Amino acid sequence: MKIAFVTNICPHYRVKTFETLVRYYNVNYYFFSAGDEWYWQRQHGVKAGNFHYEYLPGFRLGHARVTPTLPWKLWRGNYDVYIKCINGRFALPMTYLIARLKRKPFILWTGIWMRLQTPFHRLAWPLTRYIYHHADAIVVYGEHVKRYLINEGVPAERIFIAAHAVDNEAYNQTVPEEDKLALLRQLGISSDQKVVLYLGRLVEEKGVPYLIEAFASLQREDAVLVIVGTGPEKERLEYLVSERGITNQVRFAGYVPPEKTLPYYAIAWVFGFPSITTPYFKEPWGLVVNEAFNQGVPVIATEAVGAAAGGLVQDGVNGFLVPERDSTALAQVLQRILDDADLRERLSRNARQIIADWDNERMVLGFRQAIEYVTTKGKS
Repeated sequence: MKIAFVTNICPHYRVKTFETLVRYYNVNYYFFSAGDEWYWQRQHGVKAGNFHYEYLPGFRLGHARVTPTLPWKLWRGNYDVYIKCINGRFALPMTYLIARLKRKPFILWTGIWMRLQTPFHRLAWPLTRYIYHHADAIVVYGEHVKRYLINEGVPAERIFIAAHAVDNEAYNQTVPEEDKLALLRQLGISSDQKVVLYLGRLVEEKGVPYLIEAFASLQREDAVLVIVGTGPEKERLEYLVSERGITNQVRFAGYVPPEKTLPYYAIAWVFGFPSITTPYFKEPWGLVVNEAFNQGVPVIATEAVGAAAGGLVQDGVNGFLVPERDSTALAQVLQRILDDADLRERLSRNARQIIADWDNERMVLGFRQAIEYVTTKGKS
């Protein structure tokens, strides 16, 4: 079976997924972006792996990335199935159109679980809804996206869950004690202080001010908040830290490449993930949760985090869930974990156990089920 898989880029966390899928099918990957999306950190770059792929040349037409060769490649490829991610103002309708003209199955892949409220998304909603209802199958990040699509009228039998995963083997490695101590020295943290970690972009939708407010309210000398990442909100966050008088207890580590983040997870006592809903964003998943769990780090996530709504973060089992934009609730849970080593150990143990089954084979199974569904339903 020959499959065309069209998506924007191959990020570092998707290499293993794409390599796993080609063990089952003959897949050609077409990447239509230059990696300049607003939500992508350009420092990460774009990747490739042991699979057949092309990064297609293109140009910007307004906010759309136009790749003129994509239609020709999709038409001439004699594909049996077309898979397309939800984004791409040119690539999405073009891939759908080619699949229909070729009378071949079209599978949509999406992690969106709310109606986005930007002017463009409101204008494009009729087309988005049409594709939701006419795709032969939809592969989703988790149960939260499935629930959303069912509420939008998509039949449940056409929705398949590809549980969002990372390369667990890359993130569950044991970090040597000397590496952890070296990082603590670099950050100016003593070995008896507990690290509250945030790792990600410093942007409004990540809700980092709520984590800072929660941490500040604890007034603890035995804990340090480490903020790893960069973004347009950095100065505002630094000002908030200064204003709350906790400069000595907060470390801004700046941008850290993905391949160097492991020691940061390894020194963390707890991970804070305070994302919030905005008109243009609701955290589709948050793979930092998967990464943290692989190091046995409990996660406190808001209800606006896909990994929480999708079932990976389980309240009181491997972490805690709190309402979004609620610093008081976040502080209360932080206090519990910082004060109770036995609780932290139980959460940690459960985190490692649960994430072990949340791997790329499980993720690819969702795609395999969707492909089997669209290629056999006409024969039954």
